[in-house]
Amino acid sequence: MKTQKTILLVINPIAGGTDKKPIINRFKTFVTEKNYVAEVYETTGEGDQKAIKDLVDRINPDRVFISGGDGTIREVADVLKEKDIKIALLPSGSANGLAENLNLPEELDEQLNIGLADHFMELDTIDVNGLSCLHIADIGVNAQLIKNYEQSEIRGKFGYLLQAFPTLVSSKFPFEVSLTVNGETMEKEGILVAIANANKFGTGANINPQGKMNDGKFEVLIFKNFSITEILKTFYGSTNLDPDFVEVICCTEVELKTGKPIALQVDGEYLGEETTVKASMNPHKIAVAVPADYKL
Repeated sequence: MKTQKTILLVINPIAGGTDKKPIINRFKTFVTEKNYVAEVYETTGEGDQKAIKDLVDRINPDRVFISGGDGTIREVADVLKEKDIKIALLPSGSANGLAENLNLPEELDEQLNIGLADHFMELDTIDVNGLSCLHIADIGVNAQLIKNYEQSEIRGKFGYLLQAFPTLVSSKFPFEVSLTVNGETMEKEGILVAIANANKFGTGANINPQGKMNDGKFEVLIFKNFSITEILKTFYGSTNLDPDFVEVICCTEVELKTGKPIALQVDGEYLGEETTVKASMNPHKIAVAVPADYKL
C-alpha cells in the first residue's frame, strides 16, 4: 500500500487581522481531496521556529504551504534553508510583497492549485544581519512606517495609509550612510536604503524594475529624496526612474553603516534600530510554487 504524502500548512492566525479558519478548513478539504494528508501548525509568536523544525523533522512533508505575511514566510524559510522542501504561498498578511512579485491570484482555490502543481522558481535568499530575506529589507522611512503600523490597532493597507503622513512628518530623514559594495566604500545621503531581491513592495510600488529574484544577485537602492512624481511612477510600473531620485547598485554583498541608529525592517517585519547592516547572497535557494504562466 502506497503511503500518502503529507502537506504542511504553517499559518499565522493574526496576520492581516482576518479570521484564518476559512483558510485552514479549505486547505484541509482541498489537500485531502487530492489524496494527501493535511497537517496544520498555527504560529504563536513564541518558539515557532523550533516547533516548526521539530514538526518538519517528524512528518517530513512533501511541501509546506505558508499563510501569513512576508515575515511569516521569512521565518519558515529560515527553518527550511538547509532542507530540500518546496514551499507554496497562501498570502494573508497586511501587505503581501512576495506574493505580489510572484503574480499569485487572490482566489484561495487558485492559490491551492498552484501550490500543489509542479511549477516552481528557485528563489534567491539573502542573509541580512543573520536573518533570511526573500523579498526586501530596508533602513529608513519605510522601516519607520512599518514600526508605526505595528504599534497601531488598524490592520491592512488602510492601516499603512493612516500611518504614512505622521511617519513623514516626524521622520529623522534624510540620513547619511556609508556603503561598502563591490570593493568600494562610498558616502551617500538618503531617506531609504533598500536591499532588494524583488521588484515590488506589497503595496504594488515597483521600486526595483530591473531586479530578478533568481539571478544570484540583489540590488541596493538609495532613495535620495521625496519626489511625488517618481513615487507615482513606481505605482504605474515605470522602468525608468530618475537617477536623481534613486541610485541602483547591483551586487552580492554589501555593508551599510550609519552615524545614528536607523529603523530596519526585513520582509515586512520591524527589527529595531541599527547602525550596521550586513547583507550577502546565501548560496541556498528555496523552491517556491508559481503560476504556470509566470515569467522568470
